[in-house]
Amino acid sequence: MFIYEKKLQYPVRIKNANPALAKFIISQYGGPDGELGASMRYLSQRYSMPYPELKTILTDIGVEELGHLEMVGAIIHQLTRNMSVEDVKAAGMEAYFVDHTAGVYAQAAAGWPYNAATFAVKGDVIADLTEDMGAEQKARVTYDNILRMCDDPDVIDVIRFLREREVVHFQRFGEAVQSR
Repeated sequence: MFIYEKKLQYPVRIKNANPALAKFIISQYGGPDGELGASMRYLSQRYSMPYPELKTILTDIGVEELGHLEMVGAIIHQLTRNMSVEDVKAAGMEAYFVDHTAGVYAQAAAGWPYNAATFAVKGDVIADLTEDMGAEQKARVTYDNILRMCDDPDVIDVIRFLREREVVHFQRFGEAVQSR
């Protein structure tokens, strides 16, 4: 059972629409190293985890990743709200717009739709936790790349928060590996 508090883990208050920025941030929504894949990875791995304390870590981080998915979705929504057809064209988002209008759709920045094949569930404690550490590092690098491309302080603030959580998750998974 989950209790849902109707607020984001960290506030997302973006003043200026910028569909070009949304075009690559969407990768953290449904891309190969994004929040959707992370949440599914950890929430799926927990079933075969034989150690209750490690199952709890996978569950807690998996649920937190769902919160991050919600935050990234809010970023994308706020960056694309009220965009005109001219804004769509200037951002090179015509294909996305035709298929999804301004809806938030799980895909990579390159346009590929979300695919569960981007994450692994092996059922082996060390293999899964090592996969999780690698996944957190890949997500961190993606956030680093977004920060390099971004000049909006409202977006940078939220992306820095999300990046820091990737580092914390990497550390928790590393501690879990060391405990076994």
